[in-house]
Amino acid sequence: MIPATVEYLRASSVDEALAALAKPDAKLLAGGQSLLPAMKLRIARPSLVVDIGGLALGGVVERDGELVIGALVTWDELERAELLRRPAYRALAECAAGIGDLQVRNRGTIGGGLAHADPASDMPAVTLALGAHLRLRSPDGVRTLNAAELFLGPFTTALSEGELITEVVIPVPPASSGSAYVAVEHPASGFALAGAAAFVKPDGSSRVALTGVAAAPFLLEGDRGEAIAAAEIFGDRFAPVDYRRHLARTVVRRAIELAKARAEEDATWTA
Repeated sequence: MIPATVEYLRASSVDEALAALAKPDAKLLAGGQSLLPAMKLRIARPSLVVDIGGLALGGVVERDGELVIGALVTWDELERAELLRRPAYRALAECAAGIGDLQVRNRGTIGGGLAHADPASDMPAVTLALGAHLRLRSPDGVRTLNAAELFLGPFTTALSEGELITEVVIPVPPASSGSAYVAVEHPASGFALAGAAAFVKPDGSSRVALTGVAAAPFLLEGDRGEAIAAAEIFGDRFAPVDYRRHLARTVVRRAIELAKARAEEDATWTA
């Protein structure tokens, strides 16, 4: 289908983008890999598209004890980032490498993907497991939001109206940490039927998050077997509830095992 008529603005600054977002039914365009298909199907019919693709919101750097990823960093850039070869960060590049196809990875962005909040999206689980937080801008100023507070439901987030993600921030892990992302994907769409991200700390404890199995990605608290058994898992014709719950257990186990192996590798890692 052809999108409905829409106004277009290519923002030259964050302030210009935020001012434009104040207009009724305005939508941000980052990489466009989620918004444009929705517009073609007329599921989304914004009055104004605010293109932020030219803004200086890139880069993958370590700064002041934090790994800082610009909101407009593409999946391909994440996959190829030298810093993310470190075993403690490996889940980020591993996850990015499996997203979509070549076109999606070259255009889609981490900020846009997180803001879209597709319940089968991969990266939300990784941000949860790595303890990420987001830096946000709005006309009211700057605020920080933990990734664990962002995802409220399918395509629903805690972002305020007219608020823009500028950075994804992860505390630099200590040596002997490891991370991994493991997913079982739908063979046609590539979306996760079940995906697990695991972060293993030097003391052997771990933080694990699931995606693709419920209305929103979530951290597994307490006994993980009990948490998966109690979770409100959804089913469909591709993966009924019992099968998806089985997949959840499987990807969690595999992600933890891989993250533990990477923690051992990280102990002697040199860039």
